[in-house]
Amino acid sequence: MASYNGEQYLAKQVDSILQNLREGDELVVSDDGSTDRTLAILHDYQTRDQRVCVVAGPGQGVKQNIGNAISQCGGEYIFLADQDDVWLPGKVERIMRVFEETGAHLVIHDARVICASEREEELMPSFFAFRNAGPGVGKNIWKNGYIGCCMAFRADLRELALPIPDDIEMHDQWIGVLNDWRYQDTAFLREPLLLYRRHGGNQSQMRHYGIAKMVRNRAVFCLRFLQRIRKFPKF
Repeated sequence: MASYNGEQYLAKQVDSILQNLREGDELVVSDDGSTDRTLAILHDYQTRDQRVCVVAGPGQGVKQNIGNAISQCGGEYIFLADQDDVWLPGKVERIMRVFEETGAHLVIHDARVICASEREEELMPSFFAFRNAGPGVGKNIWKNGYIGCCMAFRADLRELALPIPDDIEMHDQWIGVLNDWRYQDTAFLREPLLLYRRHGGNQSQMRHYGIAKMVRNRAVFCLRFLQRIRKFPKF
């Protein structure tokens, strides 16, 4: 998990994650210099639960904070998490079954999108349907269907994905497309295993950018993608 000034929703998310974890699992949180009560909340969890590990982020924005969290993980499987969502019961168990059944290097599941009000009204029942999510390098460069908070991957994908380039839009598209290129085995689980909270402070956007920015983002992504894959053999 990457955190930054997330005190409002953090405890509910951490509780939902810890309820999913087994003995021997870990929750690695990279905090990027929070100035609210985020660190106090995290350190309280760390004191009470040895599975929680809080590390200092690099102070270089959300992508590098996520990259730092990924680099600190010690397990064979890495699940990404935002600080303000809610994992539903059975998420980890269900994802691990998909890894075992398919042999995939990356699994991504669907989410229900909710608003940040006290009632947490549902905005849409399926993020996958909204984004027409599915595998494919070209498909996800043209219209990204990956969402980081619903993503889990084998740790050996980390070597290919890190470091995350500073000038691409977000990390989820980067990791997903790289896996589509190298392993071609991304498993899309069309079950909502997370409540994806939308509010004014979200780092990711659900609206379209202007044409100029969309073209620039795709061009930069393609350049960084080509630079990265030249360094790695394709299986």
